[in-house]
Amino acid sequence: MSQASQIPLSNLKEWIQKETAQTIEPLKSKGESLLKEIRERLDEAIKASEKLTEKSEKEIQRGSPKTYRRAKLANKFARNLAETMKRVVVPDQLSYANLQTLYINLEKMQATVDQERRMWYHFISPYFILDRRWLDAHLKRTADVLSELRNFLTQKYAKAKTSDDALAEVDKLLQSLTEAEESETRIKQVELREGFLENKLAENQQKTTLIQGKAELAELVKTNEKAEELRESVKLNLRHLQKPFFKLQSLARSAEVTLPLDEAKKLSDYLNDPFEALATEEEGHPMLKRILRRVDDAIDQGKLKLKSSRLRKAQEQINNILNGNVLFPLQQSCVEAHALKKELLTSETVASSQNELAQLQNEKTELQRRAELATSRKAALINERERLRERVEQQKRELEKMVFQLTNKTVQIKLD
Repeated sequence: MSQASQIPLSNLKEWIQKETAQTIEPLKSKGESLLKEIRERLDEAIKASEKLTEKSEKEIQRGSPKTYRRAKLANKFARNLAETMKRVVVPDQLSYANLQTLYINLEKMQATVDQERRMWYHFISPYFILDRRWLDAHLKRTADVLSELRNFLTQKYAKAKTSDDALAEVDKLLQSLTEAEESETRIKQVELREGFLENKLAENQQKTTLIQGKAELAELVKTNEKAEELRESVKLNLRHLQKPFFKLQSLARSAEVTLPLDEAKKLSDYLNDPFEALATEEEGHPMLKRILRRVDDAIDQGKLKLKSSRLRKAQEQINNILNGNVLFPLQQSCVEAHALKKELLTSETVASSQNELAQLQNEKTELQRRAELATSRKAALINERERLRERVEQQKRELEKMVFQLTNKTVQIKLD
């Protein structure tokens, strides 16, 4: 098996034309001659129609009662025929697609001509016999050249069509390569943008770290962490009272239980944020105890009902708080953490640092959003690049097959 020739894509058109010239050029010469002949046949048929138009117009002007009606019909027939044939455009450039279009248009024209003849000739006869014969002779020639065009297209020009298709495929492959290169350029642009955004995010993190490293702010962070630990601890210690608190609030709203405004507000605080509620209580949490006594009374009166397991745990926790002061150490820790946090938050340094941190966080959020968009865009462009690469390879393989069919030579196309 002979080794495949390697041909650059930029030289492929010229190579195909050179390799197929001996076969294709005679076909193209024949095709051009055929186009010229079709153009001439149409012009002659149009002139024959116009001649019949002139003759019929003269007869109309004579106004003979014997021929007037037939002359008008002949005039209409000849004008329709000329207009039908003039609508057929014979292309200047030879190609299989142009010949195919011309054949379709000629075929439609011929069908219209035949229909017009059948419709009008028996009205016009026996007048204008010589002009009609002259017209029929030229119409016969257009029908003959149509038949010749059909044979040329179906039997002889197939190889030229393959050549035209191969040359068109070269252009398509070049276009696909251009699109692939443009896609690669866009990917590099997005990667540069990704790198820029990554650097901006790194700068943002450095600034954030520096601000967070300030002593007072670091202390605030520790205090917040301690407050969160205490918040969880308070929730844990009051976990069995959440349901009774909620039910007591519902009873107060429906006026089944009387609850002073200050107790109602504190009850709402204990439901929303038990840590904050306990930390802002007076020492010994008297408000919580009054609320717990309300819960206990409502249970005794049968207004606040709980499942037995919930009831037992709730009453046990109420007893421990009212009689055992189990929340006293926890409240002290909450008060201290709450006070320290409040003190730190009023510091000008902390306030300034928090403003800077808030701005940095907003900037970070925006940078992350833009980075995600860039990443998403890059993924889409990579998919498009892969699709274009696959299309290029597919077009390259198909073109190599077409070249083999044309030249009987195996080639490998080198992509520029």
